[in-house]
Amino acid sequence: MVKKQLIMEKSLELFAKQGFEATSVQQITEHCGISKGAFYLSFKSKDELIIALIDQFMMQIIADIDYIVRNTEDSQLLYQFYYAIYYAFQKHSDFAKVLMKEHSQTFNKDLILKMQYYDKLLESNILLLVERLYAEEVEETKYDLMYCIKGFMNMYSQLFVFYNVPLDLQVLSESLVEKTSLLAHHMTIPFVTKELGQMFKQPMQEEGTKEQLGIIMEQKIEEMEESIEKESLLLLRQELLDPSQPPAVVKGLIENIRKHPHCKWISFLLRQYFGF
Repeated sequence: MVKKQLIMEKSLELFAKQGFEATSVQQITEHCGISKGAFYLSFKSKDELIIALIDQFMMQIIADIDYIVRNTEDSQLLYQFYYAIYYAFQKHSDFAKVLMKEHSQTFNKDLILKMQYYDKLLESNILLLVERLYAEEVEETKYDLMYCIKGFMNMYSQLFVFYNVPLDLQVLSESLVEKTSLLAHHMTIPFVTKELGQMFKQPMQEEGTKEQLGIIMEQKIEEMEESIEKESLLLLRQELLDPSQPPAVVKGLIENIRKHPHCKWISFLLRQYFGF
C-alpha cells in the first residue's frame, strides 16, 4: 500500500473515534507504525491530512451522484440518487459522523471553503436532477425544491449517523422519492425564488484545465498497479495530449476507470472536460 494511503486509512480510524481536534500527529504516527518524518513527507500538517480525507470522501460521493444524474433513466433517477447518497453515508458512517460534527463546529477557513465547494457541486447536480424530472412544472420552485432535497438528506442522515436508527436503504429511498414527488407536483409558494437562483451557480472547477487534469492523471498512474484501469488511464492521458479517438472510445475508457476507488474523481473531471 502507498504510504500516503496507509496514513489516510489509519488516521481515519482515530478521527472516527476521537474527532479531528483530539487526535494528534503523534497518535497518528504511532497508529501507523511510522516516524513523524515519514508523516511529514506525505502531509505538511494534520490539517492537510484532514482536507485530503474530506476530498477522498466527497469526491467519491460527488462523482457517483454526477454519473447517476446524467446517465440514469428518469423512472429510476430519484430513487438511485437517494440510494447512492445513503449507501455512501452508511458505508463510511464513522467518518460521516465526525465530519458532520466537526463541520458544524469548525473555525478552520480551509475546511469551511472545501465543504462549501463540494456543497455547490452537489447543489448543481440536484438542480440538474430536478430539471430533468420535472422540467417546466418546477420552473418557479426548483431552487426551493433543491433545498428541500438537501434538507431530507441531512435530516435522515442524522437518524443513523447520530442515533443508530436501523437503516433500510430501499424503504428510505422509496419514502423520499414519494415525498420529493409530492413537493414537486404540489408546491406553489417557494421561499427560495427564481430571483435568488444566482446564489446556486456551479463554482469554477478547481481541477478542470488540461494541465491540471494531466497532473492528476500522472499522480494516479504512478500510484496504480498494472490493471485495465491503469491502461485505460494511460490511453486517456494520451487522448488529452493528442486527441485522436472517437467519442465512443473515449467514453468507454472513462467508464473503465469510473468504479475504481482512486479514479472516481478523475473520471468525473474527464467526463466534464470531454462533455459526456
